Amino acid sequence: MSVYELNCMLWSLYIDDKFQILGNNVSHWCIWMSNDSYFQKKLEPIKVAKQKSISQLLKEMGRTAYQGRKLGEAVDIWENMLKEKDIVIALGFAGSMSTAGQWTIINWLIENRYIDVLVSTGANVSEDIVDAMGFGYWQGSHMANDEQLLSDDINRYYDVYGKETDYRKMEEIVTDYVMTCSESYQYTSAEFLHGLGKYLDAKNIPAITAVAAKHNVPIFSPAMVDSAYGETFLLAKNQGHSIHIDSVKEFDQFIQIGTKTKDVGVVYVGGGVPKDFTQLIAISVSPMTEDKGVQGRQGGLRKSLQEYYYPHKYAIQITTDSPQWGGLSGCTLEEAISWGKINSQTGTRAVCYCDATIALPLICHALAERVTEKRNGPDMSWIFKDAPKT
Repeated sequence: MSVYELNCMLWSLYIDDKFQILGNNVSHWCIWMSNDSYFQKKLEPIKVAKQKSISQLLKEMGRTAYQGRKLGEAVDIWENMLKEKDIVIALGFAGSMSTAGQWTIINWLIENRYIDVLVSTGANVSEDIVDAMGFGYWQGSHMANDEQLLSDDINRYYDVYGKETDYRKMEEIVTDYVMTCSESYQYTSAEFLHGLGKYLDAKNIPAITAVAAKHNVPIFSPAMVDSAYGETFLLAKNQGHSIHIDSVKEFDQFIQIGTKTKDVGVVYVGGGVPKDFTQLIAISVSPMTEDKGVQGRQGGLRKSLQEYYYPHKYAIQITTDSPQWGGLSGCTLEEAISWGKINSQTGTRAVCYCDATIALPLICHALAERVTEKRNGPDMSWIFKDAPKT
């Protein structure tokens, strides 16, 4: 019996006993009650005002509709994550956002521990190095003559231009680091990128990896060879130096995060491999523990398999992909509930269909205004303790 049906039955018994009112009056009251349940939060139009903060604007947008509302809800959910005492916040960072000027925002999130783990495409944590080295990117046009750009050694990222010569200089400095890595050790991407970050920090190159290494925030890049890193491994190999990235060890290391925390909150900028990899923390803990579960964590148990799952407590996704094509980048967080990956509680998740270069700066500036104290995130240094010192 639903709550609605129960309320109707109780009210019927009450008025029958007290007032002997029977028949249509009860059903009319139930219909009124049902209709009233739709009207709990009234939409509030936005009023333009001078000197309104971004935080206030997004709060007001959260009382409107469509993607403006979702953008406002995303800020509220992230703020609630930051108030939790025992939670790991993971950011999935897809695409090529660093060439679009977003990498310094990621640095800010790391410095303030608004995220504890970064799961990124290789592009986002390599192409930022170009800018961090002082070369930079240029505003261009998506209507450019691409054959001419190729002739002029210019790479185009939609409406951004980058010099191929600058890209090669980035690859060369990363290759120099690869040459210092142990040939006998099996690295995870987190271990490799932590070492790279320390190497770049020593050279005063404030790339994402450098800032993350300084704050012991691990960066996992499960498809890192699908980027400049693949070429740097080949460049090092040409010099007689091979490096080994162990993806199985990496997955084991990553899933262990789910055994060392009470809750997990996730923020996805785009989708792809970073999103799918991060989602697996919720369900892959069970095979890791031989379906014995994690002591101290509240989760669920699949009836047919006796398999534990621990849905992420909070979840935000910023995407421009649609769910009807079946891909994970557009998959709704609601769909992930069926897998046991996302919490079903109302007010803990938001999917905002918006360009990340619009949504991410607005959300982060609102957080900067609302959260005045630096967060003390969980200690993640255990991930790097066995890696060789370079």
